[in-house]
Amino acid sequence: MNTQVRISAQTSVVGVIGDPVRHSLSPVIHNAGFRSLGVDWVYVAFEVAAGKTADSLSALRTLHLRGLSVTMPHKTEMATLVDRSSPSAIALRSVNTVEVASDGALVGHSTDGEGLLTNLRSHGVHTENLSVLVIGAGGAGRSVVDALSRHGCKQVVVANRSLDGAVFAAGLAPVGSRAIALSDEPALWRATQECDLIIHATSMGMGKTGSDSVLPIPLDLLQQRHIVVDLVYHPLHTALLRVAEEKGCQIVNGLGMLVHQAALQQEIWTGHLPDIQAMLSAASQALS
Repeated sequence: MNTQVRISAQTSVVGVIGDPVRHSLSPVIHNAGFRSLGVDWVYVAFEVAAGKTADSLSALRTLHLRGLSVTMPHKTEMATLVDRSSPSAIALRSVNTVEVASDGALVGHSTDGEGLLTNLRSHGVHTENLSVLVIGAGGAGRSVVDALSRHGCKQVVVANRSLDGAVFAAGLAPVGSRAIALSDEPALWRATQECDLIIHATSMGMGKTGSDSVLPIPLDLLQQRHIVVDLVYHPLHTALLRVAEEKGCQIVNGLGMLVHQAALQQEIWTGHLPDIQAMLSAASQALS
């Protein structure tokens, strides 16, 4: 296995566009994946301001980049600019991956939701026939709901500060889904009584440690039988996961989803699935 970074005139270049991206773990994760594959590829970060999404595609074509990862604030606009899109990207109206197809077309994909489910399976959690509570209806929450709807979960309840946002997200899983406001305490209590799996998909808790952390739901709603997932990966052990672990719940942090969705991106670009453990190890080391 090639473990050295080698740049040549033939090196294939991919990267992430967003603003900001200086904090991004993606270069560390992706370059570890490329090393595990032994391919002559490199991944870099491009800071692209809002409103410049179309310019980034012009640059991709001009510079013969092999693909892009897309993060905020470009995901929604990118969905309107690519030549064609995967079913998930169409449903979500959001693109986090751009593939340069063999015919030269730019194809939009969304790998976040599938990345989560792949990560859950690696922890022995299979969502088929489970009842799921998704907290948050932003881009991450919608990706989760869309993926759950494609893998046969029994019920999805979306809880969000804005009920309108929850309704839109729940509509991505039209069978056995409903929307509630986070402020509706009786509805939230009922949802936690019914669910097997709780997925926190907001940025609450990002970068927070100790007493300044806030829980997305009241701690007394958590029960030992719950599987609790927090998509936040910094810190790895959020306040929600600490409380859930104390209650005896199975917990899953957000780093695995980040890595698994990146691995799916590499499979789209190269046709090969990289070494997940190599990518996880690189990400964990970068966070330590």
